[in-house]
Amino acid sequence: MPPFQMRNTVDRLDKPSSYAMSKYKKRRRGPDDPSGPNRAPSPDLEEKLADATTLYIGNLSFYTTEEQIHHLFSKCGELKRLVMGLDRFTKTPCGFCFVEYYTHSDALDCLKYVGGTKLDERIIRCDLDEGFSEGRQYGRGKSGGQVRDEYREEFDPGRGGFGKNVREQEAYGAEYAQGQ
Repeated sequence: MPPFQMRNTVDRLDKPSSYAMSKYKKRRRGPDDPSGPNRAPSPDLEEKLADATTLYIGNLSFYTTEEQIHHLFSKCGELKRLVMGLDRFTKTPCGFCFVEYYTHSDALDCLKYVGGTKLDERIIRCDLDEGFSEGRQYGRGKSGGQVRDEYREEFDPGRGGFGKNVREQEAYGAEYAQGQ
């Protein structure tokens, strides 16, 4: 009979998100890296998150205000900073933000108690983040917003209706029909 192994049935809260891990894997350098083998190794992502105080908050409504976010997230500890995610071109909210606490334990409490709750009728997503740096407040999609909103095919009133690609296809179809 094989030896009995204990396994956790609950994931750790302070583990990196799937997005952070994919970004980190892209940045890791191999031995044939052109920047040279003598380059100092960058700290491991898990080491960075071990004392992280910043959270990435996703799946927010475009209409959620800073005041609503501050009210909800201040229940877990004193906020140091709140940075709303903005569309790169229109500078309007585009469904994410960064919340920074003074302590790591407050950030973990927030993951436990606020992550997965509803705000503006949307289930929000919270992940530990390695820290906010200037420029990260803007969406990375071609249209200036979030990438996921460009490919969304279902109607979502909290995130601006249909995705950008669907709206463009509808506009092209209407334009084509008028030309016939």
